[in-house]
Amino acid sequence: MLTPQIADKGVTRHILKAFNLHASHRLGQNFLISPGVVRAVVEAAEIEPGDRVLEIGPGIGTLTQGLLEAGAEVTAVELDKKLPAVLAETLKGYEHLNVVQGDILKTDIAALMGGAPFKVAANLPYYITTPILLSLLEQKLPITRIVTMVQREVAERMTAPPGGRDYGALSVAVQYYTEPEIVLDVPPNCFLPAPEVDSAVIVCAVRQTPAVTVKDEKLFFRVVKAAFGQRRKTLSNALKTTGASKEEIGKALDKAKVDAARRGETLSLVEFAAVADGLTE
Repeated sequence: MLTPQIADKGVTRHILKAFNLHASHRLGQNFLISPGVVRAVVEAAEIEPGDRVLEIGPGIGTLTQGLLEAGAEVTAVELDKKLPAVLAETLKGYEHLNVVQGDILKTDIAALMGGAPFKVAANLPYYITTPILLSLLEQKLPITRIVTMVQREVAERMTAPPGGRDYGALSVAVQYYTEPEIVLDVPPNCFLPAPEVDSAVIVCAVRQTPAVTVKDEKLFFRVVKAAFGQRRKTLSNALKTTGASKEEIGKALDKAKVDAARRGETLSLVEFAAVADGLTE
């Protein structure tokens, strides 16, 4: 069985004390102290020896150790300038590790990882989860699987079906590019310090082709953004922010067989695609 030692609460406390580290509220740091959760993340990532993994925010190496123990070749991007030196000590002896200090949102991931397929694993800071996920997906990198720890509320939004209050632009984007599934609930006591929210591990299996075919992908996402921009508005009013005229919107909705009085949260991906294609024409 995989035995990620850094995830032990006592070991984590020892490392933090030895390096005089404190969780940065500004960086959204919470250190994972559950070997079972590390094992679950590694299992969900379906790591095979030799798999290439991009880890975002390795911290002191808790999840990194689990990935390396499973045989992954890990490239870890860490924002905190203090931590690469810590990782050099906590993960001393592991060969297949490349630690890069930098901001993942400003990193040329394509250049860093090359053109071969890779997986993503992360315990993301909750304040920046959505921008990071969308950036990864929109770049159309050769990612096969994304396994990440997120706030439970965000996981529910990512997997939400049409019609509910959790369904929104994030739901559509994630489901357009991937097949998301919540695989594990993680309570606050699995972290040090304990966050004030529940967490979840979510797996996003990246689709080889998007869930729906659209004529203009940028317009598709403009339509989605407009539809959820003011949720109380009907589609006929909300879609005006796309720059289309009232007549063009009416024709597009008619062609898509979508009632103009409906609201964005009721539309499926197929219906959003039909509306966007109608506006394209």
